[in-house]
Amino acid sequence: MAQSPPESLMPPIEGSCSGKEIYALRALGDSMVPEFEHGTVIIIDPEAVVHDGSYVIAKVDGEFIFRQLRMYDEKFFLQPLNDLYETIEIKRLDELEGVIVQAGTRRKNMKKYT
Repeated sequence: MAQSPPESLMPPIEGSCSGKEIYALRALGDSMVPEFEHGTVIIIDPEAVVHDGSYVIAKVDGEFIFRQLRMYDEKFFLQPLNDLYETIEIKRLDELEGVIVQAGTRRKNMKKYT
């Protein structure tokens, strides 16, 4: 299997906003293609209700990742949309940092997810 380029997300700068405020990040990499292209601005709500199929930001092994939450048989998985990346099982929903509520590359084409 071909090795994919690394991807990353920058968390909000500490002290820049309260932990409960909505914030924006830019998706880097191709793990969430085709729905979220590299460079897409994603709006995250740390207090949004999460459900199966939500797009989320999670902290796994000290790193922030962007994935789709899948729930099967009382287990939780962070699933990429691009099959070149692994699905990751998480133990608890408190590993989630927030839910993507809106995304797009320009204000006029922002798509809502809640």
